[in-house]
This record gives sequence, structure tokens and C-alpha cells, in this order.
Amino acid sequence: MIGVLEGVAVIGVIVLTGYLCARLGVFSADTANALNRVAFYIATPAILFRILSHADLRVLFSDYMLVAAVSALAAGALYLSLSLLLFRRPAGETAIGTASAMFLNSNNIGVPVAAFVIDDPQAIAAVLVLQPIAFTPVLLAVLDGTSGRPLSLGRVLTQPLRNPVIVAAAAGVAVALLGVELPEVVEVPVDLLADAAIPVVLIAFGVSLVGRRVLEPGGDRLPILAAAAIKAVVMPAVAWVLAGPVLNLAPAVVFATVVVAALPTGQVIYTYASRFGRGVVLARDVVLLTTIAAVPVLLLIAALLHPA
Repeated sequence: MIGVLEGVAVIGVIVLTGYLCARLGVFSADTANALNRVAFYIATPAILFRILSHADLRVLFSDYMLVAAVSALAAGALYLSLSLLLFRRPAGETAIGTASAMFLNSNNIGVPVAAFVIDDPQAIAAVLVLQPIAFTPVLLAVLDGTSGRPLSLGRVLTQPLRNPVIVAAAAGVAVALLGVELPEVVEVPVDLLADAAIPVVLIAFGVSLVGRRVLEPGGDRLPILAAAAIKAVVMPAVAWVLAGPVLNLAPAVVFATVVVAALPTGQVIYTYASRFGRGVVLARDVVLLTTIAAVPVLLLIAALLHPA
């Protein structure tokens, strides 16, 4: 499980860097907001475009995609039901909580896990394609709808065109479908901006931890714990049931799909929460809790399901 430990260690070092810079006064209180805006408007669109423009879209029709989609939707539906019936939180916070329970860290933990643990890039590729194409536009549309600005038919129809993340994802898919070879003058700047996405998000996350505690008294502890538990336990359990007893897939495929489903919540959810000012503490705490929980959960999955 070297890939898991390496992925978590890399995240920890960069988050700690942001935290220490804020504690030592290198960054001001406004730094996290500025970094989150850079991530949302520039770096995240760049990395999504790079990933999707080089993606093999045939993965859309694989067993990996089916299991990834169903397990994520089941996790999201469970949290949404709890929020509507029990937590009764506003729509924007409910959207962030739902996303925290179903979006996984497919880049800076998922990629090393795919390389070192499951040895099958298709498993993580399915999520790299699924999340930005299917889930992200819905999440951002809901968050935009709760922004307090008046809604009109024109605003609803043009919302995707005003969101850099959705525009970049759509452009990347178009490039992949058409088989376009991008000129160096386009690809090199995109690569440079994409390389900044993960460190910018993680540093901003570290800065946001200064002066705050996880599961602070008076906070929304129950929604946070519910989202973290669903992401860390329920989602991989659903993936196992579907891939194993229901579909009877090969042991290596079952192992890969369950490992991917057990990855922690992606930091990009914190970026979206910060951008729209909805569920920021919830997103931050769920990301941190699921990242910590990922190591023992993934080790247990490896012990139980790793093919001989």
C-alpha cells in the first residue's frame, strides 16, 4: 500500500506548508480566498481540460464506470435523504454535503493508488471522466442557483457557459472526441497552469485550518460525521456489493473498484464551497476526516480483497 501512504504524505506536506505559512504570518487571512479563486477560475479548469482532452472515452462504457457511477449516486442519495429528512440544512449546504459524500480525490491520491496499488489505470480513469462530466455541472448549477441572484430562463440556460470548470471540461471532452492534436503554444501553458492546481488547492486548505478545529463545538457535527462515514464506509461497501455479488466481476476488478470508491473526498469540493460561500466548514472537515480515514480503510480492503 505504498501508493496510499505516498499520496496521503504528499497531501499532508503541502497542507502543512499552507498552515505554517499562515501561522507564521507569511499569508494573511485573505490568502485562502485569493488562492481558492485562482484554483476555481484558472488552475482547476486547466487540469480538467488536460485530463479530459487526453482521456480514453471508451472507459465510459466499462464495468469500472458502472460501479463508480452507481456507488457515488448511492452515497450522494443517502446523504441527500438524511439532509432533507433529518439535518434540514439549506440547499447550498446540502449540495456541498452531498458532494462531500460522493466526490473522491481522483488526482493526488487516486493517481498514485492507481499506479502502485491496483495497477489498472482504467479504474481511476473512469472517475476522472465521470466526475467533471456528470456530477460537477449539477453541483455547480445548484450552488449558482443558491447564490441569491435573481433567476431567469436566460441565466439558467447560460449558467454552464459562465462557469470556467464546466467550460474547460466540455472543451476537453470535445478535443478527445475529435482527436485534435493541440499545438505546443496551447498545450504548454495549459500544462503549467494545470500543474499549479493541486498545490494551490492544498495550500489554501492548509491556510483555512489556522484558528479552527475539526468538529468545532456548535458546528454541524452530525452532517459532517454523516458525510465522512458515507464516503469512507458506505460508498466502498456499495461498490463491493455491486462489483462482487451482483455483477460477479473478476477479483482484480472488484478490488480495483472498491479501492477507488474508498478514496477520500476530493479537495475540489472545498474549493467549490469557498467559491460560493456554502458549507465551507462542512467541506473542510469532511475532506480532512476522510483523508485520515483512507489509510486504515484502504489497508483493510487490501487485506480482504487483494487478489492472490
